[in-house]
Amino acid sequence: CKILARIYCVSRCNGYMRERRFMDVFLETERLVLRRFTGDDVDNLVELDSDPEVMKFINGGTPTPREEVEEQVLPKILAFYELGDRYGYWAIIEKETDGFLGWLHLRPGEESEPDSDEPELGYRLMKSAWGNGYATEASAAVLGKAFTELGVTRVTAATMVINTPSRTVMENLGMKLVRTFRPKTADGRSGSLHSEFAIDKATWEQLNESAASQ
Repeated sequence: CKILARIYCVSRCNGYMRERRFMDVFLETERLVLRRFTGDDVDNLVELDSDPEVMKFINGGTPTPREEVEEQVLPKILAFYELGDRYGYWAIIEKETDGFLGWLHLRPGEESEPDSDEPELGYRLMKSAWGNGYATEASAAVLGKAFTELGVTRVTAATMVINTPSRTVMENLGMKLVRTFRPKTADGRSGSLHSEFAIDKATWEQLNESAASQ
């Protein structure tokens, strides 16, 4: 299957052939497909952001209203695709069930230029998908593509200090803690304490060389 193309592929799952159509696939892993969002993903995003547990470390657990998803969240996601294929948000799809698991993004930081070579990694998954290694699997694949195909030199990721599961994903990717900080809220106040992790291309290459030799 061709990456970043409209494809029709037939994959083998659990010993039988299943037909599967995906639009604008960014990459695939053993269990997952990362594809572009479309206007038909409103329900998926509403369901994801309706879970207080999912939103706990985002805004304290407040669900995102459907109107906000339709008028702000999804348009913002779709707007990234107008800038090209390098950065954006991708829906995480489980191959075995074709189910929507959440999203992952690789995008310039808020204070960075659109063509920055040091993007920010982020992810949000359905609670039902937690504990299965999906965030690590998807993120590792995106890091690999970023460093080998997209001309990226360094990737950062941030999460609340108390969000241990997300911190663990970053550590499993080989990312190192570089600072703690309090991002500004929409009204200009200092937000919750966050941890920023980072990994550069040279470190990623060393880690992969070590893993390949074992």
